[in-house]
Amino acid sequence: MIDTSFHTFTEDLRRRLQQPLPGEVAHSKMAAASRYRLGIKPNERTRRSAVLICFYPYQNSIYLPLILRPQYDGVHAGQMAFPGGRMERIDENLTRTALRETQEEVGIRVSDVKVLGLLTELFIPPSNFYVQPVVGILPYRPDFYPDPREVEAVVEVELNTLLDETIVGDSQVEVRGTLVDAPYYQIQEYRVWGATAMMISELLVVLES
Repeated sequence: MIDTSFHTFTEDLRRRLQQPLPGEVAHSKMAAASRYRLGIKPNERTRRSAVLICFYPYQNSIYLPLILRPQYDGVHAGQMAFPGGRMERIDENLTRTALRETQEEVGIRVSDVKVLGLLTELFIPPSNFYVQPVVGILPYRPDFYPDPREVEAVVEVELNTLLDETIVGDSQVEVRGTLVDAPYYQIQEYRVWGATAMMISELLVVLES
């Protein structure tokens, strides 16, 4: 049982993020079958990126935002994701990358974000990125100002929704003309799969540990 008092939740999550992380074991629960079959590994061209998983209180509950990527000529077009992006030279570390990209994409005032810790870095074969999930909190529900070039919609997700085991499903997803078997989370009218689902899987194991 997760205490949804925001202060208690925050302190519990901070403590749990300092413990050994479940990493690959948790990731594998929501990984597409092709991830392991193809066996693609990081190489000298692999780039670094980071996303922000940001919790905030609202209406006596706890929420976090996901974003819907717009349609474009890219491997992650039209997918659900956490706000974030690639590391730039101006970023002193990946935590800074996650904060900067989140501010650019959805307009969150990241100077108000308190970082609690990190989840396990995850390799994304289709885009050849290592992505670092950063976990933080805001003490209030933010106003969102999505950049239309990078964000089609901001989807506010209640924590209790993620804790509902009935939202987990499995289906075939078309990726650049190829059908891929992939587990997903059904969140509102959106199916969240791939790397984002793998990060959520690890987050839930951490929360429920």
